[in-house]
Amino acid sequence: MMFRFLVVALLLTSNAFAVPPSTFPAAKVVAKQRVFYDQASSANGELYCGCKWKWTGKSGGRIDHKSCGYEARAQQNRADRIEWEHIVPAWIFGHQRQCWQNGGRKNCVADDPVFRVMEADLFNLYPSVGEVNGDRSNFQYAMVTGVSPQYGACPTRVDFTGRAAEPRNEVKGLVARSTFYMYDRYGLSMSRQQQQLLMTWDRKYPVSAWEKEWNSRTAKVMGHPNPFITGDRSWSLGHKPSREGIVSPVPIQAAAPSAKASTTGIVVGNRNSKIYHLPQNCPSYDKVSPKNRVRFSSEANAAEAGYRKAANCR
Repeated sequence: MMFRFLVVALLLTSNAFAVPPSTFPAAKVVAKQRVFYDQASSANGELYCGCKWKWTGKSGGRIDHKSCGYEARAQQNRADRIEWEHIVPAWIFGHQRQCWQNGGRKNCVADDPVFRVMEADLFNLYPSVGEVNGDRSNFQYAMVTGVSPQYGACPTRVDFTGRAAEPRNEVKGLVARSTFYMYDRYGLSMSRQQQQLLMTWDRKYPVSAWEKEWNSRTAKVMGHPNPFITGDRSWSLGHKPSREGIVSPVPIQAAAPSAKASTTGIVVGNRNSKIYHLPQNCPSYDKVSPKNRVRFSSEANAAEAGYRKAANCR
């Protein structure tokens, strides 16, 4: 028992001196130097196809197509290079920030410290074939059917019509646990369907030896582990996010909350109907059109701005 306590204490002490990258460009360099430095020729390969690569420049790489049987679908230049994939796309987590509504990604990078932390979070970054990274775009993960092989022997599939991507089996558990981490740490809202799929992948594809090592290396830089990899935290339907990564107040469009505020978080209002929805137990939360979304930090803020709670909230 004493030995375990000492080990935990040492880990906490070492993580206390961690210095996470503060920007996405810096994160790519750190990821190469501190996390994936020896993975270019390993059996694990890059994210989507398991390809090996050769490092080039500060954070880039050249794909070894023969190592994975990769064949370019349409973009040979991107098929030849490593790019850094946000497992949870910046478009997805950015759209849950007010800064994106006010000017897109460029505005978020300039004005929102939370977005910058999310964009540079190493637990959400993984090297991938550039072409597949581009094709995946901001699509959610899903089971893709009726799509023929698109990249030679690479098993990842992208459904452009259905706006969905299915990664190879070897990383389905990894992307599920990385997604849980991002949604939990930054208070994001996930649809019930997406939760159910990722929970299935989490159960079916347990943590591998490499995923444990990836977590260990990344934790030394970030100052904390991914609790969904270590097993200290699990995801269930209706999971309440810890919001541990919120490093500044969420930008809002109304006055400060009153004393009667009961529910906090990212509350979504519809500027046309003047109805608001909560992150939990409101079925229409993620159905409000982006152009009509107004975000508030609490129900009190929404009420003070003249909005009323959706009738279908349970």
